Amino acid sequence: MAQPNTSLVFTVRRRPTELVAPAKPTPRELKLMSDIDDQEGLRFQIPVIQFYRNDPSMGGRDPVEVIREALAQTLVFYYPFAGRLREGPARKLMVDCTAEGVAFIGADADVTLEEFGDALQPPFPCLEELLFDAPGCGGVLNCPLLVIQVTRLRCGGFIFALRLNHTMSDAAGLVQFMEAVGEMARGARAPSMPPVWQRELLCARDPPRVTCTHREYDEVPDTKGTIIPLDEMAHRSFFFGPAEVAALRRCRTLALQPDPEEEVRVLCIVNARSKFNPPLPVGYYGNGFAFPVALSTAGKICRNPLGYALELVMKAKADVTEEYMRSLADLMVIRGRPHFTVVRTYLVSDVTRAGFSEVDFGWGKPAYGGPAKGGVGAIPGVASFYIPFKNKKGENGIVVPICLPAAAMERFVMELESMLMDDDRKVTNLTSTTFITSAL
Repeated sequence: MAQPNTSLVFTVRRRPTELVAPAKPTPRELKLMSDIDDQEGLRFQIPVIQFYRNDPSMGGRDPVEVIREALAQTLVFYYPFAGRLREGPARKLMVDCTAEGVAFIGADADVTLEEFGDALQPPFPCLEELLFDAPGCGGVLNCPLLVIQVTRLRCGGFIFALRLNHTMSDAAGLVQFMEAVGEMARGARAPSMPPVWQRELLCARDPPRVTCTHREYDEVPDTKGTIIPLDEMAHRSFFFGPAEVAALRRCRTLALQPDPEEEVRVLCIVNARSKFNPPLPVGYYGNGFAFPVALSTAGKICRNPLGYALELVMKAKADVTEEYMRSLADLMVIRGRPHFTVVRTYLVSDVTRAGFSEVDFGWGKPAYGGPAKGGVGAIPGVASFYIPFKNKKGENGIVVPICLPAAAMERFVMELESMLMDDDRKVTNLTSTTFITSAL
């Protein structure tokens, strides 16, 4: 598979940012967020990007106009997205359903999809041009909850890029909304899956009581400078077949070279919708996940085989139950909605089954669909996504964006190659199956 075109430079001409409001009148009301939604660690905007090829059957239809109109129609059903987030007593978040609209930008780029190269994967060149940081749209409170930019390409394809206020939805909820826009763009009059708000289902009990252990919210001092400044980080993406993915967590610890006695942790995002009895309603588009944590010392992670780390992760994921989620909501109220621990922490989010690659606005499925970059919020190096990917040979695998200090990135590549060889993985040359992009 070819390397991505990391030297690609192009010009984007943007129209002025506009607000797209619901196409029909919607209720004016205040809607409380859940106590899972409004935790500190979700108060940021998460970027998503979708690349679409030209489709001659669309008869020259303009994707900017099609998606803008479909968005207005979809907001009739998902009208909270057209409102603004407010903060009440005890930092409680709520949506003021004002129908002001979501930010929308139409644009043109003097580049073709082919010029991006065969390896469409993060980090993408000129991302800041494809998802413009429009004035007044970059915050959490009192600003648009969605920013969408649709950029036409010279080849007839287009790029759909979006920033979501993460307190509103998780990946499953966002894909549900995007699929609704796609249905409306293809001629539907209503989403096939009606949206469900019901955020009270994940609100704290009265009185709140923490009944489970939540080490993912430990207060850990950064005594040894493990939080690395953003400008010192290297961003690269790696392609793996399923057999090699398990090596990533351990290699990252080896590459960072922490003190062997320091406690390190992996946070695993677990979709908890099915953990409830009955399950959360079909159509629920709020945040319905937890960050269970696997803990060990760095020394044990490095000395033990991969199975040791895998067992810790599996146990952590199994801890997520309905009672765990109730306890988590209660913890948020009792402790003032804390941020998850970031010191000596690696967060892994598997979006292979989220459905980004299925979103169709009428031009078919995307050539790439999913996170626009690695990382979580303003904290560099904390998170990676597992993104489904098919290489030029038709082999299914996973692309994983990794963000590490530059020196650690080089050690990461060496450790990963060594580990895969030692474990008799079916990899004869790491460089032939790993596609590395340059630093952002």
